[in-house]
Amino acid sequence: MPDHLPLHAGPFALGTFSRGGDPFPGLVTVTRVRDLSDVAASVRALVEDWDEVLPRLAALAEEPQAPDGAWHDLADLRVHAPIEPGQILQSGANYRRHVVDLVAAEKESVHGATPEEARADAEKMMDERARNGVPYVFLGSPRAMCGPYDEVILPELGEQHDWELELALVIGREGRSIAPEDAWSYVAGYTICNDLTTRDRLYRPDLKAIGTDWFTAKNADTFLPTGPFLVPAAFVGDPADVRITLRHNAVVRQDESTKDMIFDIPRLIAYASTTSTLRPGDLLLTGSPAGNGAHWRVFLSPGDVLEAEITGLGHQRNTVRSIR
Repeated sequence: MPDHLPLHAGPFALGTFSRGGDPFPGLVTVTRVRDLSDVAASVRALVEDWDEVLPRLAALAEEPQAPDGAWHDLADLRVHAPIEPGQILQSGANYRRHVVDLVAAEKESVHGATPEEARADAEKMMDERARNGVPYVFLGSPRAMCGPYDEVILPELGEQHDWELELALVIGREGRSIAPEDAWSYVAGYTICNDLTTRDRLYRPDLKAIGTDWFTAKNADTFLPTGPFLVPAAFVGDPADVRITLRHNAVVRQDESTKDMIFDIPRLIAYASTTSTLRPGDLLLTGSPAGNGAHWRVFLSPGDVLEAEITGLGHQRNTVRSIR
């Protein structure tokens, strides 16, 4: 656990914890955790019966916290990623300022536009994309996940290891071809994901015609710190206006509201569900705002510390080390 405990919005949240033994699902009430092994085998099992189990969780959160072995101090537990998803859907290029920065930089360096021209053209492109475009979604591997306070281990391949802090939603109902106006009813809750990326492995120099290599660039072990909690959607307030903040070695690198999304959560859910049936426990990452390492020309090195938080969802703290 970090020096200070993570705080969650609402009366309770869910997570996965251990204390020297096998991980167990837990109900978090600020600084205390109730072992939910008598209710379900995992957090994912709870989410699979979300509408039925939510009232029971609310009742358990109000029960007396008797010292009978069911309740633990959060500070005494190891915090794992809160849920094991069936699939991880990730949204690329979904924050307006971030994408405008990238497009404008290309227009200046490649096409010789002035900074003012480049930015105006990029903003016009993003306005058109928001009106008539579609999201860019790809799959991530659940094997890349690690806990919110685990070490991040830099892989052997590549040098430019980067951060991308994201709001992630947890699906709570099965659905296919979901209409945007119905999308909110499919969200069980929210968590934090840091989608780490090895920039210099994103494109294969030996297979340029094929394009991006998402597997190598984004799916190394520990490259998706997740959690600490799954916070029920009803407690989060307006997910279209929460703050995403990341510090790298105590320097603020990302600090943006989710208001800057190009495609909002209903459009992301609708788009993803046109191709893949969404099932309870699936994660959908909503994109990363401006301020990654490539922007600052700073990348991760052994000994670095990443500290991240999203309003109402708690915080992460990951120390970086090399696999070598």
